Amino acid sequence: MHTSCVTPAAAKASPQGTQVNDHHSGLNETRVHRIAYPDSLRSLRECLRNARAEGRSVSIAGGRHAMGGQQFGAGTLLLDMTRMSRVLGFDRARGLIEVEAGIRWPELLGYLADAQRDCWPQWGIRQKQTGADELSIGGALSANAHGRGLRFKPMIDDVEAFTLMNADGRTLTCSRAENSELFSLAIGGYGLFGVITSVQIRLVRRRKVQRKVKVIELHELAPAIEERISDGYLYGDFQFAIDPESDDFLRKGVFSCYQPLDDATPMPRVQKELVPEDWMHLFYLAHQNKRRAFELYSTYYLSTDGQRYWSDGHQLSEYVYDYHRKLDEELGAPGCGSEMITEIYVPRERLVSFMEDVRGDLRESRASVIYGTIRFIEKDDECFLAWAKDRYACIIFNLHTAHTDAALRRTAADFRRLIDRAIQHGGSYYLTYHRWATREQVENCYPQFIQFLRLKKRHDPEEAFQSDWYRHYRSMFADALRAA
Repeated sequence: MHTSCVTPAAAKASPQGTQVNDHHSGLNETRVHRIAYPDSLRSLRECLRNARAEGRSVSIAGGRHAMGGQQFGAGTLLLDMTRMSRVLGFDRARGLIEVEAGIRWPELLGYLADAQRDCWPQWGIRQKQTGADELSIGGALSANAHGRGLRFKPMIDDVEAFTLMNADGRTLTCSRAENSELFSLAIGGYGLFGVITSVQIRLVRRRKVQRKVKVIELHELAPAIEERISDGYLYGDFQFAIDPESDDFLRKGVFSCYQPLDDATPMPRVQKELVPEDWMHLFYLAHQNKRRAFELYSTYYLSTDGQRYWSDGHQLSEYVYDYHRKLDEELGAPGCGSEMITEIYVPRERLVSFMEDVRGDLRESRASVIYGTIRFIEKDDECFLAWAKDRYACIIFNLHTAHTDAALRRTAADFRRLIDRAIQHGGSYYLTYHRWATREQVENCYPQFIQFLRLKKRHDPEEAFQSDWYRHYRSMFADALRAA
C-alpha cells in the first residue's frame, strides 16, 4: 500500500542512502546512494570519476518535476545540477544566449531583463513548459518539452548547440553540424547519453502581446486556431470543462490567445492575476465541485480579456508546491493523493472524434479529471525519439489518484485506455509523465524505441547513465536487445 505522504523532492538521508521524490506526483520515491551537487565542469568530472571507481551508475536531476522516473535511479549517484546555473555568454547581435544546464526559467528571464534594461529591441525566450517555472533548461532539453505556441516545434528547434559530458569526463559540443547524432539523441533522451552541461538557446524578439479570451465549443477550436494563426497570434490554448455530469464535459472550453501589439503600446503596472490562495480554492473545487470550478475559472479568464503582457513573461506560471498535502487535509482524505498527467497527441482533424470517445471512456471509468488543456505543435523532424511526429493537437489530462495500489492500478488503466484511443485515431503519447504504457503501445507510438536503446548502449557501453525509467524499458525490451 502506498500510504505514506512524503513531501515531494525532500531528500531524507540514512546509512542506506538518500530518499528522493518528484515534486508533482510524489509517486517516484527512490533511494539513491547519495546526492552530489557539482558546481563546475571540474567538480562534475570528479563526480563521474568517483562513480566509476565505485562501480556505480549516475542519474541526473534538475527541477525534479518529471513523473516518469527519468531523474532518479535506485542506488545511483544522483547529480543535482542546480548549482550549475550561470549565464556563460549573451550574443546580442545573433540572439543567442549560452547558459549552464541547471539554470531555471525565472533566473534566465531575470538575466535577460537586467541585461537589456535600457535596450530596444530586446531578446526573449520563445517558449517554456507551462504550469511551473522552477524547471531546469537541461531538463527541458532532456524531455524535448514544449509550451503553448500556436506554430512552434518542440524545444529542439530553439537549441543552437549544447555541451555534453560523457562517462569519460570528456566534453562534446553537439549541434546540427557537430556530433549531430548525439544532438538528436540527447535532446529528448532523458539524460541517458551524458550530462548536458550548457546550452546555447536561440532567442526571439521580445514582443508585447494582448490576451484575447472567449468560451467556445470544441468543434469550433480547429478553425478558430487557424484563424488566430492567420491573424498573427503567437500563443494560445483551450482549457476544457471537467465535470462528467455536464453536457459541456470535454466539449466546452476557455480559448485564450495572445496577439502581438505595436511596440509603442503602453504596458500596465498592475493587472488581474490569480494568487496561490485563489489556485488552492480552484484545486479544492476541481476535486469537490467540478462544475463550479470551471465556472469560476472561465469567469476569471474572461475578465482578463484585453490584458497586455510580454511574450516571454506571460509564460511564467504560479505553481503551489506541496499543494496536495494541504488539499488532502482540507478534503479529509483518508490518505495522500496527487494528480498524474498524461499528454496525448492526435491529428488535428481527429481531435473532436477522439475527445468524444474519451468522454465516454472517462465517464465509464469514473476517472476524476482535475484539469485539462489542448495545445498545438508543429512537426519535429530532428529529435530521434520525436513525439511530435505530425502537426498534432496536444491534449493534457490531469487525473486525480489516491496513493493506494488499487487506485494506482485504476489510474494506470485509464492512461492506457487514453493511449489506445490515441493510437486508434492515428496519434501518440508523451513518454515523460509515466511508465504505464504497455510494450505494444510503446512500439506502436515509438517504433524506433528499440533502436534508441541500442544507440544508448553504443554511446554509453558501460551504462554509466541510468534511471528507473531506463531500467524499466531495458527490462521491457530485454528480449529484443539480446537478439541484436
